[in-house]
Amino acid sequence: MILRARVNARLREGNAAASDTIRVDGFSFSFARMEFSKNNMPIELSKTEQKLLRILLENKGQVLPRVQLVDSVWTNGAEYVDENALSVTIKRLRDKLEDTPSSPEYIKTIYGIGYTWAVK
Repeated sequence: MILRARVNARLREGNAAASDTIRVDGFSFSFARMEFSKNNMPIELSKTEQKLLRILLENKGQVLPRVQLVDSVWTNGAEYVDENALSVTIKRLRDKLEDTPSSPEYIKTIYGIGYTWAVK
């Protein structure tokens, strides 16, 4: 009886992880398993990069203001986070995800407002 319950729990975990995978173009992002790849090549992402990427993907096509992104990503109780931290994290994500980081296709800057994951 206990073994059956454990097997069923593992199966549910596996299904949850599979449904948590987001596929866009050649990307595969599994936040549950913390596995990220582009064209089947693994991508190493920091926890902060993962949080930011997930927010962008969950709001695909929507412009997210810089303040909202800072509040959403750096929620660990820090009293003050410089907005430059967001710019640096965006740059690191672009360097890892974009073919040409200086001319991004996916993470677009909306000048004076914030960022968006371009719909593909």
